[in-house]
Amino acid sequence: MTDTALDTTEQDKEIAGTQYLTFLLADEHYGLNILQVQEIRGWEKVTRVPNSPDYLRGVLNLRGTIVPIVDLRMRFGLAAEPYGKQTVVIVVRTVAPEGDERSMGLVVDAVSDVLVARDDQVISTPEFGAHVPTENLLGLVSDGEQMVMLLDVNRLAEGNDFEDVAADQRTVIED
Repeated sequence: MTDTALDTTEQDKEIAGTQYLTFLLADEHYGLNILQVQEIRGWEKVTRVPNSPDYLRGVLNLRGTIVPIVDLRMRFGLAAEPYGKQTVVIVVRTVAPEGDERSMGLVVDAVSDVLVARDDQVISTPEFGAHVPTENLLGLVSDGEQMVMLLDVNRLAEGNDFEDVAADQRTVIED
């Protein structure tokens, strides 16, 4: 075996793991499994849905599919901030408990980086008590000096008031 082959094998071991798209939300770092990310879009005006929760900013027509757009700051009870040039919508694919795939857009402050983490680097979410919900977190991973909270987008999409909007995604809109 050559030195080059040995080097490649060592590099493969270092990068083996799950890739997470990291983003900022109220100066905290979060991550999503990159395989669930459909696309990243700049913020654009959405169509508001009457009588919907505040965190459901509206819906977006994404190539004929109706996509609910959720402001994660508002969904997590964080202080609202005006949308700026770095505000983006991360469109993710979720799988409902019955197995249906759906798209959902998540409004975040800014996209940060791609983080590779092995399963043994992911720390289980600690129990904080009844007043701190952690059901939307897969776990935590350390990235240098910062902790990255890994979101479970499937759980995030479950049981929300916008499920009916998401269920209608199969509707094709003709322009």
